Order: sequence, then C-alpha cells, then structure tokens
Amino acid sequence: MFSVDKIRDDFPILKRKVNGNPLVYFDNAATSQTPQVVIDAIVDYYTNYNANIHRGVHTLSQEATDKYEESRSIIQKHFNAKYAHEIIFTSGTTHGINLVASGFSALLKKGDELIISALEHHSNIVPWQMLCDKTGAILKVIPMDNDGSLRMDIYHELLNVKTKLVFCNHVSNALGTINDIQEIIHAAHKFGAYVLIDGAQASPHIKVDVQDIDVDFYVTSAHKMCGPTGVGMLYGKESLLKKLPPYQGGGEMIEMVTFEKTTYAGLPHKFEAGTPNICGGIVFGTAIDYLNEIGFEAIAKQETELLNYATDKLQEIEGLKIYGTAKKTAVISFNIENIHPYDMGVILDKLGIAVRTGHHCAQPIMDFYSIPGTVRASFAFYNTQQEIDQLVKAIHRAKAMLL
Repeated sequence: MFSVDKIRDDFPILKRKVNGNPLVYFDNAATSQTPQVVIDAIVDYYTNYNANIHRGVHTLSQEATDKYEESRSIIQKHFNAKYAHEIIFTSGTTHGINLVASGFSALLKKGDELIISALEHHSNIVPWQMLCDKTGAILKVIPMDNDGSLRMDIYHELLNVKTKLVFCNHVSNALGTINDIQEIIHAAHKFGAYVLIDGAQASPHIKVDVQDIDVDFYVTSAHKMCGPTGVGMLYGKESLLKKLPPYQGGGEMIEMVTFEKTTYAGLPHKFEAGTPNICGGIVFGTAIDYLNEIGFEAIAKQETELLNYATDKLQEIEGLKIYGTAKKTAVISFNIENIHPYDMGVILDKLGIAVRTGHHCAQPIMDFYSIPGTVRASFAFYNTQQEIDQLVKAIHRAKAMLL
C-alpha cells in the first residue's frame, strides 16, 4: 500500500528547514533526494569493507568486488539487459554519452549523418558536435513543435542511407516531454542506424526494458534514481560494445601490457579504466532495489496525480504560462509575465521552496520559445499536494513583491 507519509520518513532531508520554512523540494529533475537505506549502505561500505576491487586476494577486496558485481547484476535485471557485461559503470550520463561518441570517432567518415533532437540536454548535443568536427560527419536536428513534442514527420524525412547514429532523450529535462523512443528506434534501424537514448530523466519515472525497445545504447545516472552522484551506467548491446575501441587507457581495462603491445580486457572491464566509484556503484544497486520495492506503477500513479494537480493550480495564476504541454513526466516549466525566472526562483527559495531556474542546459529549447529561461518545478513520488499548495501560495507572494 503506497503511503506518501511513510515514504517521506525514508528521506531525512525532507525534515529540514530552509530560511526558517519547511523544505519543499521541487528540483528532482536536477537530482533526487537520498533515502536512509542508501545513506546506510554508503556508511556500511566505508565502515566495513572499503577496499579496491577486482585485483585483491584479501577478504575486504573480495567482499567489495562481490558487492560491486552484485550491483551490476541488479542494474542488468532492472533494465533487462541480456548480459551483465552489457552494463558499463560510468561517472554519469554525460560520461556514457562521451564514451560512445569517442568510440564512433574511429568508425565514421566524412559525409556520414547523425541525427539529434531539438529537445536535448547540452550533454547530448556537444559530444556529437565534437564528433562531427573530428570526422566530417553532418549533424541534423529533429525540430520541435510548440507543445514541446518532436516533429516526427520531419524525423522520418531526415532518415536515409547516410544516417549512422540517432540520439534522443527519453524524457526532456527542460519540459518533461516523453518522446516516442520506440518509433525513433524502429525507424532508425530500418536504415541500419544505431540509436543512443539519454535516459537520465526517464529512469526515475519509467521502468525501461532495453531488449523490448531494442535500443543500441541507453545511459542514465544514479543520482536521478535516489542514488549518489558521480556514478551512472551505459547499457550497450554486446556486439556494439565489442566493436567500439576503449575510451580510456589504464589499469583494469587491460589483458596484457608490454612496451611493444597492449591487449585489452573483455567486457565490461574494457571500458572501466582505473579505480571506479566503488561505493557509488554498490549503492546504485541499493537505490534501484529501493525504487522497485515501492514499485514503478505506484510511483507513476503518485507523480501523475501531482502533475495534474499542479497543472490545474498553476494555470489559475494570472500571467503564468506553462511551456511544454505534450505527454510528459512530473515536470512543469513556467514563467510569469514580466518576471524574470531567476528573480522568481530567489524569492521562492527564501520561502523554503527549491526549484530550478535558467535554461536547464537546454538552450535551444529556450531559443525556440524566445525566452531567457524558465522556472522548473519537478516532482518525485515523495512530494505531496500540500507542497504544491505551498508553491502556489509562494508564487502569489513573489508576484506581489516583484510586480
């Protein structure tokens, strides 16, 4: 039985005050909060079995290695990858994208075409621009519509035999739009193109089956999923990961090293050079177990109710405009006429309400709407309708101060 009050007890930070007011945390799209079970797992690692992994014969090293690889298996099962070695630990979504971009720099030629969407985070734009500069490939963009959805008709027109790679976020971080990634993947595969999906914003809300959607690469970050910062995962189909060259050289990713020649380790170690974020990798699995214990159906139900309630309440505020009205997750990006989003964000913080302001690392979206940025309120399953009421009350108070 889902109980938001019981769940809120799992998150110590939700009990604190900010500027003398109870914290209302509506910046979940930037990073989610951390439940006590994950905090305890972090403390347990450093208290009881802190050691380097894979290379030690002593007990602590073996315990840490076992826990680390158990977490890889938890992630594999959650995303339904065929093999555990298709899960590569990274420092986060950006690292995973850059790893794939680096690998394809050796596989592309001048005139090849790449497609990205107009809804991308900068981390799913800049690496591909750099790849095009390096290889002579051409970058094309799926445009967006006024409701925040992608122009899928134009996407199909962009696809051709020269298309080698397609990149799209599963969910827009700036607007919350849920993209039709299955149509994107299926259409790309008809032309023999590979697809990378940025799942950073989808993973906290949607349980993804990478085999079912037949995606080639899928990336996400633990800190969006109630885990720690500094760790994430890249899923890649085994055949493609074997084809890509290593991203970094160093310890762990080798099979044999001599001054004449080095041979590389098999998957997943080929892409995991150096000492990883061991603790982060282990508790990533803890966080996923926690979310699955709550259940993604229950999470979706709670967050949908919050989104609908907030949308109705915010639309009653005179001068408030919501950007992105297509099917979406629990994100509302808005502005109030004649008020800069930064000014609104500062006053909301004074009232204890944490929102994100600016272009959200998605500047092309803001340029499309001809605005400097938005106020973004992003909800999680541990938020409440009462907190939304506090947000509405605070916006009215900020309006009175700023207008």
